[in-house]
Amino acid sequence: MTKIGTDDSDDTDTRMPPDPFAAVLPALAALGAIASIAAINWSGQEKLAARTRTKRKTGAALRDLETCCMGLAEIFKRFQKHPRVFAGGGGQAAAPLKFGVHGQRIRADAQKLYLQLMNDIASMLVLATQNAFDVMTAVEDGDIEAPEEIFFGFGEQQERLNEIIQSRVPLRVAVDTGGEIADKLVALVRELKRHQKAG
Repeated sequence: MTKIGTDDSDDTDTRMPPDPFAAVLPALAALGAIASIAAINWSGQEKLAARTRTKRKTGAALRDLETCCMGLAEIFKRFQKHPRVFAGGGGQAAAPLKFGVHGQRIRADAQKLYLQLMNDIASMLVLATQNAFDVMTAVEDGDIEAPEEIFFGFGEQQERLNEIIQSRVPLRVAVDTGGEIADKLVALVRELKRHQKAG
């Protein structure tokens, strides 16, 4: 991970910062892919017995999904550590969630951080989507039998994500709330792991 200097007085090599929402939105989308597990509690009841079963082991899907949740929690912590780059730091801190809300000028090392995080976020979005789908398939196939309360928990996080978008909260609020949601999803996936059928 690239270290970002804290001396903001050195503006000799600064650039216009990248759009923070271009990073925050796909990170929120990855959380949304995981939170969508909520729906399987109802739609999974309409399954067909003759449907092809997945070849992937349920334990591996749950383990990988937990890793994704922890990775996303770390990404949101990295956003919080660098508000000038990712959370509308400066005069734009109170601006509503939208494209075009740039923070203060940043140095070259901060640009590298942005690109590294964008790469991590892109990978996490793909992995979170695939792993969440595999876990939903395992629920649908009866390999995970969890109480409704766990699915309601995923639904609550989904609603919190919807509120971020619908209310167009400031970027800082979106980042802080996204971090809280990621932590909740880690706990929910760990709960799902406890309800995996043996065998």
